Amino acid sequence: MKKTIISCVLFLTAVTAFSQTPMKTAAEAKLSASDLAVKIADRILATTTYEFKNTKTGKTYKSVKNLPLDMNVKVACKYNNWHYTNGVTHIALMELADKTGAKKYDDYVLKNMNFVFNEGNLDFFKKQYEQAMKNEGWYGVRKLSWHMIFRGKRLDDNGPMGASLIDLQMKHPNNSFLNYINETAEHLNYGEPRLADGTIARIWPHENTIWADDAFMAISFLARMAKMTGDMSYINDAANQVIKYHKYLWCPEKRILYHCYHTDTDEHGVAHWSRANGWVFMATADLLAVMPQNHPMRPEVLECFRRQCSGVVRYQGKNGLWHQLLDKEDSYEEITGTAMFVFGIARGVKHGWLHPDFIYAAEQGLKGMMTLMSDKGDVTKICVGTGIMPSPAYYYNRPTQENDPMGEGPVLRALIEMMDAPKYTEIKAEQQYDKIVVKK
Repeated sequence: MKKTIISCVLFLTAVTAFSQTPMKTAAEAKLSASDLAVKIADRILATTTYEFKNTKTGKTYKSVKNLPLDMNVKVACKYNNWHYTNGVTHIALMELADKTGAKKYDDYVLKNMNFVFNEGNLDFFKKQYEQAMKNEGWYGVRKLSWHMIFRGKRLDDNGPMGASLIDLQMKHPNNSFLNYINETAEHLNYGEPRLADGTIARIWPHENTIWADDAFMAISFLARMAKMTGDMSYINDAANQVIKYHKYLWCPEKRILYHCYHTDTDEHGVAHWSRANGWVFMATADLLAVMPQNHPMRPEVLECFRRQCSGVVRYQGKNGLWHQLLDKEDSYEEITGTAMFVFGIARGVKHGWLHPDFIYAAEQGLKGMMTLMSDKGDVTKICVGTGIMPSPAYYYNRPTQENDPMGEGPVLRALIEMMDAPKYTEIKAEQQYDKIVVKK
């Protein structure tokens, strides 16, 4: 009997230990940053179908131009969805084209946007949208493909996708693209909810809640709009967002940003979420890249960037990765926040915005990212879309996914920046001895 009990205990201990061991969904990548970026990008290109599917009948279509209205028809491929995550991915793919000279990545983004705007498909989904609004209202339209194009009520709808269209428009001018860009500018200038000081805020989950995520949702567009038009009012607005977001979200004790600030209760949210901090960091790097050197707000924006970098690196884990909750080592290691920090640090060091020593953190971050990717171009440990909730448990328990634009865009941007990043070099003590003068 005693032997049986001991055997059962040993078995249960082994099962428990096994169940607590993290399962790797992909072999660790060994490729260079350049080769891995190409692998990920080529996988995205190869799996984009440019099809529509009737979810009720299973029938697929290459075009819905002359299709009778059917509320069951959706875009078949996630890479053809209209979603801010694909906007980030498009930006990354065009950066990859610029870096490598591979025209196919530009052509892919152009094909995607023509599929939406210039092949007669959009009218079908506008009819769907109008029908859903009539029958079910705002909740009903959420179930439809491309509904964000017509809704245009939040930066998730139009910010990063509009930003990617600006990059595309500057390479491939098109009236359909330009019209949408101008609509997005109109929304940002006059429709987007703001505080009295101009800070962009959402009207949920509390009235006028500042979300760190929105720094990128807005600034990605504003910075590019300034570059395309030469209108410095967009730079002024973007710079004001960076400065005000640091004012409202900065935690001086922990030297990182909160996910949110509720203006109605004068309280911060419960979490220092990694990706939220990453959105701000990546947005600031995008802004600094186009901001004139003599702009009066540049020194303060640069100080925000440097301060955030100095704070964030203090939370890098032993594997080079950052955790889902930056200050909670018992939360899981997550790739999107890590990628955004690697991107921002690499760009910052290359441009001289950051001290060269910081590249060491980017190098370690890249090593950590490699453990969550494979040489086939698979990307794992991507936290799903995450809102704001009043308990850390929500962030701890967010599921992760594999090969999704939520993570692929930031990962590609990090890999691209690391392609030509300088290597960390340590100043040896003996190299400095001659500078010490002993007075006799």
